[in-house]
Amino acid sequence: MFRTIGYRSAVVAISIVAGSLSTPVQAQQTTQKLCVYDLLGAAGDIFSMAKDYVVASKGWGANISLHAYTDERIATQDFIAGECDAVFATGFRTRQFNSTTAAIDSLGASSIVKDGKVDMDASYEVVKRAIQVFSSPGSNKIASNGRYEIAGIIPFGTAYPVLNDRKIQTVEDLAGKKIAAFDYDKAQAVMIQKIGAQPVSADITNFASKFNNGVVDMIAAPAAAYKPLELYRGIGTKGAINRFPIVILSYQMVINTSKFPANYGLESRKYWSGQFDRALKLILRAEKTIPEKTWSDLTPENMIKYTIMLRESRGSIMDQGIYDKQGLTIMKKLRCSINRADSECTPDSKTF
Repeated sequence: MFRTIGYRSAVVAISIVAGSLSTPVQAQQTTQKLCVYDLLGAAGDIFSMAKDYVVASKGWGANISLHAYTDERIATQDFIAGECDAVFATGFRTRQFNSTTAAIDSLGASSIVKDGKVDMDASYEVVKRAIQVFSSPGSNKIASNGRYEIAGIIPFGTAYPVLNDRKIQTVEDLAGKKIAAFDYDKAQAVMIQKIGAQPVSADITNFASKFNNGVVDMIAAPAAAYKPLELYRGIGTKGAINRFPIVILSYQMVINTSKFPANYGLESRKYWSGQFDRALKLILRAEKTIPEKTWSDLTPENMIKYTIMLRESRGSIMDQGIYDKQGLTIMKKLRCSINRADSECTPDSKTF
């Protein structure tokens, strides 16, 4: 009798202990789905970086499965629909989730031009400092927007003017030209119209083909797109890539906070901030693959004209509610911390 009761008690005790452990074990086994946009899908550099991220994320309580997308529109739609618990895409697409951190991807927001020459080292330093600001321990308020939270930012490269005619050198030369404008980034169409050019509706899946087939005279694209999208076809023998930074693009990770452990976003942002140099090496490597003869340099005078044009465009786009004032203010402070001599850094300057 005693042995029977003891046995049953032991069974009950084991059951209680097992029950008390079941919840955390199940929580650890919950898988979060991260949808990653990469031009080359699972074979691309961004997806490769995401693989290393998955390993690191286990230390913050996540158990992530990766899914590659070659169309970021579908990736973000799946995220909104709840098919993905997190998405990694360009700042153009993630602006809808956080317009403040997307200020990095605003026209000319990171560009440092000194004496009519662009300083790319200084420009990328602006991006690096912005990422550090948005990834700091005090960044939770900026990074969060309802159930969405920015969980990491890295640079994706400079979007340069890619032209079918290298004779296009000045702002005036662009008047009447057809320029691809992404449907989901209204800022592009505003700037194009401002210079008297004609915006042509496009998206990530067709903007390159429209350029290669002569539908548009110009697109803006990073070096990473040159080979995969065969932009050399549209450039031909007469075109060029102007070495002028229209915008320095970013990749931003957005998570649904309800699907991740507490404080996960901050740990994730810190991780991606630490990947800046790795991302920059990929950018510079891609730029070196473009033949030197394909590049074209603007005169100092035209470089300044383009810089002023983008500066004025940012203010106009902000006034229309497309760009975030807080984000642009942060970017300006960072530019001025590096290039204090710029006219926009005077006390009475009203630019953004």
